[in-house]
Amino acid sequence: MPKISIGRVRRSRWFRRLVVAGGLGTVLAIVTVASANLWLRSSADGHVYAAADVPAAPVALVLGAQVDPPGEPSAFLAARLDIARELYQAGKVKAILVSGDHAEWSYDEPGAMQVYLIARGVPADKIVLDHAGFDTYDSCARANKIFGVSRAIVVSQSFHVPRAVAVCRSLGVEADGVGDDTARVYKPMWVRGEVREWGAAVKAAFDVVTRRDPVFLGPHETGVEAAIAAS
Repeated sequence: MPKISIGRVRRSRWFRRLVVAGGLGTVLAIVTVASANLWLRSSADGHVYAAADVPAAPVALVLGAQVDPPGEPSAFLAARLDIARELYQAGKVKAILVSGDHAEWSYDEPGAMQVYLIARGVPADKIVLDHAGFDTYDSCARANKIFGVSRAIVVSQSFHVPRAVAVCRSLGVEADGVGDDTARVYKPMWVRGEVREWGAAVKAAFDVVTRRDPVFLGPHETGVEAAIAAS
């Protein structure tokens, strides 16, 4: 009868335990991602529209995206801004809140968004800048806490809009969403965005459950109220 070493038995047990733990971890990860995405879809269900069909709201909230040198909105961001301009010109909104990353002076998403909209006919006094919209959660939370927005049309790409709507509605903003599909022509970037949304839903659910504060808070800003009142 062959002799079995104690070390080999221990290594075999350790390996089996590792496989079991890895399997359980994988199952847990799948369940977590699936649950977060189910929450997201159910929260946004019935609140995503085409631009022509979305119910009117006082303000459009445009979420930031990449700005290319020397300060030109990327194709994805330009598409979002074109929808916001369309909503304003159609009388669907009275003001546009552009929210993005301006953590460094050399990189200014809200400023680039403002310049783009003004160049395309949106009055400057109808555009309000949020310089601390570092992610979707921060943009939605600051829209409510800092700018006093209680109802809005959220604008982004169509793969992102359900998450944006779900987060905003969880934070006190009665939000509907309009998504852009024109940027699908940039297929590799679009596919990366779609894949990223599966994981981003988990972060969104965690942020909403923990109710973390945005990176920056501050006093109430009256820019949105003034832009609406001037209509």
